[in-house]
Amino acid sequence: MADQDAFAVRRAEWTADGALLAEIRRAVFVIEQQVPEAEEWDGMDVASGHVIAISSGGVALGTGRLLPDGRIGRMAVLKPWRGRGVGSALLRALIAMAREQGHAQTRLHAQTHALDFYRKHGYAPLGEEFIEAGIPHYEMRLTLTR
Repeated sequence: MADQDAFAVRRAEWTADGALLAEIRRAVFVIEQQVPEAEEWDGMDVASGHVIAISSGGVALGTGRLLPDGRIGRMAVLKPWRGRGVGSALLRALIAMAREQGHAQTRLHAQTHALDFYRKHGYAPLGEEFIEAGIPHYEMRLTLTR
């Protein structure tokens, strides 16, 4: 991996890192995908665990969160960084966090275009397609082994 492609994933706290996390989510969900602001900010960020990907140059480029019930969500990677392993690194960090918290499984709502991404990480779809924030999704589940 070239230096310009280098990044690291670390845990984040909403109280300390919320502005960076919100900036990424606003760019991906609100601006790019046209998710209404009121749907993006659901009041669950303070209670959730978060991860953030930072480039070697110090730029915040991706995030995701783990809700207290073990659901993973708000996975967002800035467009120039997609396809470069950032989403996978974020997801692995969230799965590790879920294991540490003792969850037997994680669930998530995957946009239909991302089904193969989540399948590569062991997730299986549940039920039928549904619309969330105007975007087609499937619920997916990963059973965690101890």
